[in-house]
Amino acid sequence: MRQRDKNYHSLIRKTMKTVGIFLLFLLVWKEAGIAAEQADKDKIMLSVKEGVEKGFLAAWSVSYPGAETDDGETELNWLDQLMAAWFPALKGWQKEEKGDYEDPAYREYLAANDFYREHPGLSQTETTDSLERETGENSSEEGALDCITEEENQGRERGEGQTFSDSMTCAVSQTLPITGTTYRREQLADYDFLMKHFYSVHTSTTAGRDLMKADVFLDEDFALEGDNSKPQILIYHTHSQETFADYGPDNPEATVVGIGSYLTQLLTDKGYNVIHDTSVYDMVNGKLDRSQAYNYALDGISRILRENPSIEVVLDVHRDGVDESVRLVTEVGGKPTAQIMFFNGISQTPDGPVDYLPNPNREKNLAFSFQLQLNAQAYFPGYTRKIYIKGLRYNLHVRPRSALIEVGAQNNTYEEARNAMEPLAELLDMVLQGN
Repeated sequence: MRQRDKNYHSLIRKTMKTVGIFLLFLLVWKEAGIAAEQADKDKIMLSVKEGVEKGFLAAWSVSYPGAETDDGETELNWLDQLMAAWFPALKGWQKEEKGDYEDPAYREYLAANDFYREHPGLSQTETTDSLERETGENSSEEGALDCITEEENQGRERGEGQTFSDSMTCAVSQTLPITGTTYRREQLADYDFLMKHFYSVHTSTTAGRDLMKADVFLDEDFALEGDNSKPQILIYHTHSQETFADYGPDNPEATVVGIGSYLTQLLTDKGYNVIHDTSVYDMVNGKLDRSQAYNYALDGISRILRENPSIEVVLDVHRDGVDESVRLVTEVGGKPTAQIMFFNGISQTPDGPVDYLPNPNREKNLAFSFQLQLNAQAYFPGYTRKIYIKGLRYNLHVRPRSALIEVGAQNNTYEEARNAMEPLAELLDMVLQGN
């Protein structure tokens, strides 16, 4: 009898091992397959690693199940606890399968989705009421609509319930239609959602939950405090020698300085008082030298800011460099337009703050670029790349409304880069009016 029981238990153990190995293989195959579709080798390796751990944990949970307590949590037995010390994910395995996510913002986002799905009629009323509260205008007037897509607007006109928030997340334009993507605050409050849709983070830094807070970014008011009787905006170029594909004797304006001049004209036409600094900061003794360009630029713009303390906005306009096979071009208003990228330097490495490069305006800089990006996605879809975050400061500390803007790349034409200044001027105007 004892030998028979022993054989019986041995058979069960062998069966469990076989099932575990098979399950492990399926999970690894599935995880790697998903990543392979995205053609990302790093993601493939990461997914294989995650698949191995998940497969092991699944097999272990089947072979050595813990007891479930009254509140639905899983109580690990002593063997589980030992393995959990080696595989920390084991502790949260059952919880993850039940859909219990750690991020409370994500739970709020899911709850809001469920609410508006169950009460579609409330979304339209709520949007109208909030619009009247925040703008003082009736939502039936032209241009006074909440941030919704054109398709959603058509649905509203048909009387269909849509999913809106009672807080507007992009500026209201009296002249431009919303043709792109818009977001609810519940979506943006979820850190993972925010980072996935809006940011690329360089390995030189880290942008954690304590810093990247969409609600804080959205609540910042960047309306200019002074009038245009004195300078309000400074445009300059740390790398003034950056040129576009068709630069040459027949087209000497095909540089970042050239597009800076056009942006100056556009903002001046909108009523802003703009200084365009065309100084050269990346040439030393007649030769291109960018090793000290940011130091030289800081000296130059600091002098301008001392002489013009009324300046509230500082824009450093650059041109990016990419692989020749990449073309950063889209269409805006029927014109071929270089894509742009807002760039934030946050004075922080993965080890902590860069103490010798303090930026007291870091959070406001992040909020400024985020509001510009949010409006770009609503009004000019495809015009902007994700906001790029890097570890140093890049002279963004000089004003709360400081931005570094990469316009196209070396293989864009001057026309494409110049056309990109038109939507940029619109975006700046929206944010600087405090919409």
